[in-house]
Amino acid sequence: MVAELDPETVRERIDGDGEFDLLDVRDAKAYEEGHLPGAEHVTIEELEDTVADREWADDVVVYCYIGQTSVQAARLIEEYGDVDAVASMAGGYDAWGPLEAASAD
Repeated sequence: MVAELDPETVRERIDGDGEFDLLDVRDAKAYEEGHLPGAEHVTIEELEDTVADREWADDVVVYCYIGQTSVQAARLIEEYGDVDAVASMAGGYDAWGPLEAASAD
């Protein structure tokens, strides 16, 4: 079972000094319209082709629109990537939006 992190925990990791890979597996247009700070864009198809050959940080967090594709991507990384831990962001990018609005208040 793939671990899930809530958006607030992901925010804390982004704001902290811990090194981890943050992957956005949404389509390119969605990524260009907005993404989490420091996120790398990679489609699920690209990930399938490169997961075993990539240099990974020890920890990886993946997100998509609502959290379904990111679970699939996290499973690929768990199975074929050389990582210590991988997690999907619960609720995906859609869950990040309300968090952003709350932090702006």
